[in-house]
Amino acid sequence: MKSFFCLLFFLPLVLFSQASWQQHAEYFMDIKMDVSDFTFLGEQTILYTNNSPDTINKVYYHLFFNAFRPGSQMDIRSRTIQDPDRRVGSRIFGLEKKDFGELKVGSLEQNGKKVEFDENETVLLVKLNKPLLPGKKTELKMVFTGQVPLQIRRSGKLNKEGVHLTMTQWFPKLAEYDFEGWHPNPYIGREFHGVWGNYTVNITIDKNYVVGGTGYLQNAKEIGHGYGEKTKKNSDNTLTWRFYAPNVHDFAWAADPDYLHDVISSESGVDFHFLYKNTVNVDDWKKLQGDTLKLLEFFEKNIGPYPWKQYSVIQGGDGGMEYAMCTMITGERSYGSLFGVTAHELAHAWFQHILANNEAKHPWMDEGFTEYITSLAEEFVNNKTSPFPHKSSYERYYMINNLQKENPAIEIDQPQTVHSDRWNYNFTYGANAYSKGSVFLSQLGYIIGKKNLSKTIKRYYNDFKFKHPTPNDFKRVAEKVSGTELEWYLNDWTRTSNKIDYKIVSYNDKTRGVSLRRIENMPMPIELFITFDDGSKELYYIPTDLMFNYKQFDQSVVVTNLSPWKWANSEYSFFIEDNNKKVVFIEIDPSKRLADIDQKNNVLNISK
Repeated sequence: MKSFFCLLFFLPLVLFSQASWQQHAEYFMDIKMDVSDFTFLGEQTILYTNNSPDTINKVYYHLFFNAFRPGSQMDIRSRTIQDPDRRVGSRIFGLEKKDFGELKVGSLEQNGKKVEFDENETVLLVKLNKPLLPGKKTELKMVFTGQVPLQIRRSGKLNKEGVHLTMTQWFPKLAEYDFEGWHPNPYIGREFHGVWGNYTVNITIDKNYVVGGTGYLQNAKEIGHGYGEKTKKNSDNTLTWRFYAPNVHDFAWAADPDYLHDVISSESGVDFHFLYKNTVNVDDWKKLQGDTLKLLEFFEKNIGPYPWKQYSVIQGGDGGMEYAMCTMITGERSYGSLFGVTAHELAHAWFQHILANNEAKHPWMDEGFTEYITSLAEEFVNNKTSPFPHKSSYERYYMINNLQKENPAIEIDQPQTVHSDRWNYNFTYGANAYSKGSVFLSQLGYIIGKKNLSKTIKRYYNDFKFKHPTPNDFKRVAEKVSGTELEWYLNDWTRTSNKIDYKIVSYNDKTRGVSLRRIENMPMPIELFITFDDGSKELYYIPTDLMFNYKQFDQSVVVTNLSPWKWANSEYSFFIEDNNKKVVFIEIDPSKRLADIDQKNNVLNISK
């Protein structure tokens, strides 16, 4: 009896802790880059801590560079998807061997003893000699070589603007093991999910190269190049750049002999490094620096403090891509584009590098949340206020529905739960991850109120910073803040392709009765505005029964709360109480935050 009671008492603790723990890795890497052919030698030691309740018998590494070879999964996918990424297309297939990407493991040891490993293109499976017990550490020591691919997607040498090295997703990186198990996703084109840890990285490269990226430069006084006062070169005319990055889940860097380097500091104590070539519009890159400080101010105020003391904006890559404590961005573009992409990538410092959801499974949580907050941040910096700042997100979301209607025989519209690499079209991946994800937040503000949404984002940051939150984690925060049940919203919006469409069916002037209809399957609360002949307006609010709560409105709005609309009933009717005024106009959600796919039937003009 005693043992049975102990089991019952212990089981809930195990279930709770399963989602609260996360693994930890201490990386130590020494890299020697040969800029004559852009090959490199690496030595890596990882101290891996198993904080899970499970015994681990194997580990996986990502070998991202191996995707850049003809015949790779990335190559095949890029050539066979219906709407190829124009940056990739068939470019991998056409690579010469000297421009292939390569990560090759020469030796691998666990605690000083060799281990067996098996390479499968971009994933390395390692069978541990000694099982790693819960709460224990092990040392994984590797020697590897690499060849930097011609820049095609995110990483590589000699991009279209002439940047020599964009070193992103470049080293053998441990795959994440979490409460769902291992995540050894092959690199086909999308993004990442990584282990939290600390990185000590020493990069030895030709003395003429300027380096920037993740982490704090530990030997700035020896480097020069705008970092320190003098240069301390090695005997072979190289410099060793020593970086340390605490509490990150990735490490990226870039290098070029012609980088200009500026530093500007925020009032909150963050040093911003800008590295760019003189082939760009230098005046734009100077202007960008002050605007970036304003972006930081907005994000810190509306999400939470930026926790590191450094961030780098670096010319490189193939567009814009966020990494730990830095971003890579192509620089030869208009100022509006330069500012917009920088705003988006800086926002990712919060929605991916502090709040690090699994991008392979839930890209809408980082891309969508980033698009949502970036629209507001850009308005703040540009000193603009619009009534509908997320209009472009809604319009791109509606395009998915329109394309599906025009092509009923093709599966264009897919749920947001589709794995990032499984989308039928690149366009629908982008529209769902970015725009539909942004609409998720904007529409949540429609459901629980803007003030509660603002509180939710800040509490989400405080509760889940430096963790791997899931969609349900965010939903639970919003429920706690607002007191509103939101399972129905998360389920219908992200796990199905259900749509929202409500219609004003009729108004009876004699009875003052209003009839509404739900045409599509997704339930939503309805804010129905009645305009009278004297110009006054009243709001009739109809919650969905699944909310178990009423939204709190600003006191300046005259609100009549009606009984909840039950989902099984597609029809809903009520009577306007004020008999002294003539009704002239009825409209569902003038704010347009309700993502109703057919808004033509959302208005009824009675005065005509």
